[in-house]
Amino acid sequence: MQPEIKSQSRLIWSLSWPQMLMMLFHFLIGFVDVWVAGRIDHRVQAGLGIITQSLFFFLVIATAVAGGGVAAISQSMGAGKTRRAERYVGLCLIIAVAFGLVFPLLGLPAKDLFVRALQVPEDIAPLTGYILEVFLYTLPPYYLLIVLNAVFRARREVMVPLYAMILVTVVNTTMDFGLGLGLWGLPKLGVQGIVWATFSSISLGAAFSLYMLRRDGTLRRNIFAPWCWVRVAFPYLFKVAWPAGLMQIVWHSGYLVLFAITASLPENSVMALAGMAAGARVESILFLPAFAFNLTASVLVGNYLGAGKPLEAKRVGLRILLIGLVLICIVALVVWQFMEPIAAFIAPKAEVQAEALGYLYYNILAIPFTLTTMILAGALGGAGATLYNLLGMGLGTWLVRLPLAYVLGHWVYGNSTGVWISMLASQACQATILYYIFTRWNWQRFAMSKTRNGSST
Repeated sequence: MQPEIKSQSRLIWSLSWPQMLMMLFHFLIGFVDVWVAGRIDHRVQAGLGIITQSLFFFLVIATAVAGGGVAAISQSMGAGKTRRAERYVGLCLIIAVAFGLVFPLLGLPAKDLFVRALQVPEDIAPLTGYILEVFLYTLPPYYLLIVLNAVFRARREVMVPLYAMILVTVVNTTMDFGLGLGLWGLPKLGVQGIVWATFSSISLGAAFSLYMLRRDGTLRRNIFAPWCWVRVAFPYLFKVAWPAGLMQIVWHSGYLVLFAITASLPENSVMALAGMAAGARVESILFLPAFAFNLTASVLVGNYLGAGKPLEAKRVGLRILLIGLVLICIVALVVWQFMEPIAAFIAPKAEVQAEALGYLYYNILAIPFTLTTMILAGALGGAGATLYNLLGMGLGTWLVRLPLAYVLGHWVYGNSTGVWISMLASQACQATILYYIFTRWNWQRFAMSKTRNGSST
């Protein structure tokens, strides 16, 4: 291996492994919440699940700003424009605080209307409304945490987001068990313990990240630029952020429609939904390295484009893809060998177990395509070409997955097999589209100019 390639591979790994751990801790937070809720009452678990699935709607802008921030900051760092990078940090923080406050102010008076719109059963509607209320209080620190983690990743300081997620996980888990279930002599508060554990842990994580930003000297008054700079710099951030936000809506709404198609299958629809939920939990573990490589690709591609090296940006994206594919195929082969015992553990009922196995069979086959999509989407996001991600994801979801799921699930097979096949086909389609765009199209043109888009002068 050439020294340059070896050095780059080492850099890719040094940025990726902390982010794999970070995503693992992120997974554990949700897992512990659901597990503890199930030990309290099935109604608590149902209400928490409904609001958790709906939370993406409130976090769309935070996710979009984080994506735009990574592109702008990583490119600025690659270009050696530290002051421009710091001003983009300040701009992202202002947007995070503003929208983190807007959603609770608008959402709290309308929370009952939102619960009714979700068609929540009457017996758990008050409980679900309470969970939503506390989650709305959590949005300001949640917005800060998401954006701050993106800021540190864009600057290659990947250990700070990892430490923040460890802190959030430890506090959330301790309070879930302590206050949710009444362990260690603490009062048993039930659902109140779970939701306030989320609020407390997210708030501490955001406070820790702010402290680290202050500690390294970045968080100071002059990173908040005057209006004349913001007027020039904001359009690039917006150009990257709006397709990223819309892509989240397209992606999640597609899943909601897929759930509806599965729920209305001619045969075993309830078992299919249960198997889908069980299989998705196992599949989510395979997503952890994919998310980590996605984040790494965003940062490094942005750095190389900022440095004026578009060919090297393309090479590093493909190199990350190759490393990721090798790793994920090894992991997928291991999981493939133990699919049956894993399905039996997570879904004891025989009918649900059979559906979970069918889901895993097709979706593990799709893992190389899924990883290709996620890594190339990260690379394109680092370049600011989020519009291409929206194109690939939108076509794969709405023109392939959903129509094919309905036709195969309702007309051809009459059961969940048609839905699982549609998921494999759509992942292959998305991967093909994004690979073609990445290797054939001029996506580098979306990067910031060295002399425009919020120059530091």
